[in-house]
Amino acid sequence: MRGFLASSIGVTCAAALALPLALPASGARAATPAASPAAPPAAPPTAEGIPGSTQSLPLAPLASDRSSGPNEREQGLTRRDVRPFALVGVVWDDPSDELHGTVQVRTRASGTATWSDWQSVETHNHEHAADPETLERGTGKVRGATAPLWVGNSDGVEVRVRAEYERRGDQARAGGLLPEGLRLELVDPGDEPPPRGGQTEVPRLTPGMTVESEAAAAVNADLAPMDAFAIPELTKQQTEDELLAARGGPEVAGQARPYIGPRPSIITRKGWGADERIREKNFAYTQTVKAAFVHHSASGNNYRCSQAGSVLRSIYRYHVKSSGWRDFGYNFAIDKCGNIYEGRAGGVAKPVLGAHTLGFNANSTGIAVLGTYSSAKPPKAAVTAIAKLAAWKLGLHGADPSGTTHLKSGGGNLYKKGTNVRLQVISGHRDGYATECPGRQLYAKLGTARSSAARYQGR
Repeated sequence: MRGFLASSIGVTCAAALALPLALPASGARAATPAASPAAPPAAPPTAEGIPGSTQSLPLAPLASDRSSGPNEREQGLTRRDVRPFALVGVVWDDPSDELHGTVQVRTRASGTATWSDWQSVETHNHEHAADPETLERGTGKVRGATAPLWVGNSDGVEVRVRAEYERRGDQARAGGLLPEGLRLELVDPGDEPPPRGGQTEVPRLTPGMTVESEAAAAVNADLAPMDAFAIPELTKQQTEDELLAARGGPEVAGQARPYIGPRPSIITRKGWGADERIREKNFAYTQTVKAAFVHHSASGNNYRCSQAGSVLRSIYRYHVKSSGWRDFGYNFAIDKCGNIYEGRAGGVAKPVLGAHTLGFNANSTGIAVLGTYSSAKPPKAAVTAIAKLAAWKLGLHGADPSGTTHLKSGGGNLYKKGTNVRLQVISGHRDGYATECPGRQLYAKLGTARSSAARYQGR
């Protein structure tokens, strides 16, 4: 789980690369109290050799909870040794159920005896999902889940989940205080791709691409070579010429230059090390892109930009393996240094259907800034990257970042299914769903992002 980068590079939102920077390698495991449960045996390699792994540990009633039944008021795990991991989350059986309460974890840094303080995990993640009655939502694999929390290289964990109040209403589940089937997910992002230099370095050829990797790269073949770690940036003139050519030439566009921002550099899924074998094989698309919803990942700010690849691979695995989604939920991700990453597979220039804004995934794109920005201010570089990405992506579909549009709700807690809703072309997640996402501080910067994106488009 070494730090890496592929370029020079509430409800709180849930569903960051620079020069390579290696983390200290884990040494011998630190001694732990005799009462601490032993670590599970090392997992054998899978038949596919998939990098990364997930430990899924069932929670149990804690000693302080003297109630009985499967859904006690407090569940968790006492301190224990585990195999190495870097990201945590809690999942449960029913995706329509919500965890009304608190989730706190503390972890031990790998190879040390140092335990962290208790850290809160964002429990409200229901609004990050595929729309109701869609194929992705109805697979039977989807689980309820908290937001993921990045904790860095760790080999010990303790968790406690406490119910806030007794649920009312749904008599089928009225007997319990916590959702059924609570499990702690510990995600190891796996090893990094080979270290590389800055964006100008020619990527090393990697022979033997898998069928899934080839498919993920082929949808960007018009923008970059199949083995590219990043899609190169273009000037505004080059971007306009490329769009006009795609539309059939200037004569088709009435000789008018399109309103579109310069294409920014985008680190590909190959660049951040996505294992294409764990996602759903086929790609899913919507008709167009009329709006961009901005999110924060709610995974914490305790990461370096050199670790963004590990953060992304961890969230990707948590979305797919733990939450049961078809792929990474967001269409794009941005780290706090302003580096932009390809998210859900299907092609960065195409209208890929994401799972980021419950009720409004159709005809939109989702951009997540890695981190939590409820009280922390987002870095200027990240806000600038939002504007640059939106100016290009929205420009491909003729959308004005400073304007408004209408989207039909697929169902949510703000708008009933079928409601035609007027929204800002660049909106925060909270504009489509009653949530704190993308955090108060990041939401306050969306006005700046809109005006900057419009300026990048030449408006």
